[in-house]
Amino acid sequence: MDLAAEPPPRDVLAALEAEMASRGFLVFRNERPIEAEDFLRASCWWGGRALHSTHGVHPATPGGNPHIFRLSNDRRHGIPGVGPQWHNDGSFLAETFSHSGYHIVRPAERGGGTHFAHQGAAYEALSPEEKEWWSRLSSVNSNSGVVHPLVHRHPVSGDSCVWLHLGMTGAVIERAPASEEGFRLLGPDELQRLCRRYNELLNDGLERGYAIAFEYEENDCVFIDNLAVAHRAAPEAHASAQEQGLRIMHRSTVRGVMPLAPADGLPQFLDIHGPSPLPSTGVWQGGGIGFRWDEHAPMQN
Repeated sequence: MDLAAEPPPRDVLAALEAEMASRGFLVFRNERPIEAEDFLRASCWWGGRALHSTHGVHPATPGGNPHIFRLSNDRRHGIPGVGPQWHNDGSFLAETFSHSGYHIVRPAERGGGTHFAHQGAAYEALSPEEKEWWSRLSSVNSNSGVVHPLVHRHPVSGDSCVWLHLGMTGAVIERAPASEEGFRLLGPDELQRLCRRYNELLNDGLERGYAIAFEYEENDCVFIDNLAVAHRAAPEAHASAQEQGLRIMHRSTVRGVMPLAPADGLPQFLDIHGPSPLPSTGVWQGGGIGFRWDEHAPMQN
């Protein structure tokens, strides 16, 4: 399919979008270089069908285009070190990005791709007790204070999907079981265990078949359903250009189609930079990377 040509018929796009919702992402192999405008136009085939860009613009970005987030393992060519922990793009927004696009301008000669994990399959890998508990949890973004459920139902596939940003969570709120009332904050030990379990769950997918360590080929364009798959940069992607070879990627983000709203009567936003609205003690940490669940893990959004 030629991304530089006219868009495919609407029924073809609908079928591809449904496939993306079910399987997570689509890969378009391109034999020739793709212009930035063609990549951005193809990004708008999906979801909200319009670009929603919130990132900084690197000086090496072609034409200074504000819709291209240029990433590299050499700061002269792009922004380094982004996204080392499992996350979904736009987790600081109520209407999180519906889709993201990744155009590999130059893959590193010695590898360094992206890990993708299917969050519906990850949910199914939880024990019944974990499913019940996680369904009563909501995360609070450490920068914006937006509240998202830890388990949501995908609007296209209908899958129950897990959702947690391991590099931008300032608190997790637990609703009491059905026989009780009220909310409380998870304490430091509880939140650390939850984040480690989430990390373990998505990592397990690499062995159990619901995650993949994807290696790019030059000119690849990958489009992900941002409500269906979490991702992180492979560790090799952040190795220096001297070690791995120069890596350059362009990312696009697509406007959301609906708020990822918490259940249980919680508001969509809380003031994470002010005092906790809950009487219980627990983690309530605004700014930056939020709660550091692993002192040794690299963190950069």
